Amino acid sequence: MKKTTAKIPAKKPARKPAAAAAPPAPAKVRVATMWLSGCSGCHMSFLDLDERIVELVKLVDILYSPIVDVKEIPDVDVGIVEGCVNNNEQEHELKKLRSRCKVLIALGDCAVTGNIPGLRNQFALKDCLLRAYEQTESTKISCIPNDPVVPVLNAKARPLQEFVKVDLSIPGCPPDADTIWYALTELLAGRMPQWTEKNLRYD
Repeated sequence: MKKTTAKIPAKKPARKPAAAAAPPAPAKVRVATMWLSGCSGCHMSFLDLDERIVELVKLVDILYSPIVDVKEIPDVDVGIVEGCVNNNEQEHELKKLRSRCKVLIALGDCAVTGNIPGLRNQFALKDCLLRAYEQTESTKISCIPNDPVVPVLNAKARPLQEFVKVDLSIPGCPPDADTIWYALTELLAGRMPQWTEKNLRYD
């Protein structure tokens, strides 16, 4: 009789272990910026970050800003405000942003002290309106705005901290791009910026 030999099944190649899934990217910091009574110079300094903005957008999402076409303030981690409070609408918007952000930054001297818009505080509001709308040399038709859609001027121009809690003030008129970059990167690293003679020089 012929001997039969059992066939040994060929070994299947071992499966390669599945590649470990890449860890999820850390959530970006949600940011809103606001421009109240000021000249927009602080936002221009922010844009002067130039190529550093490319690095910044890897870490943050700007969800509301004069440079972003969004009408309603969302919930954010950081709110950055330029300018002081000059009228009732600005006061309302500032308080709304404060209620929807975890950290509020006063950006520039107008937000911190009132600065140039605050120069009107040495005069009565009525006198300011008369001079602006009736007594200027170029005025042809005298008419102080009194339409309900026009925001009502407050008696005084006032800095942010007189209305809401401010967590960080960045002084300067405007603060330069390096100062803004330092403040933002310190906050993103979990540290509070420290102001010294070195980083607050303007000469």
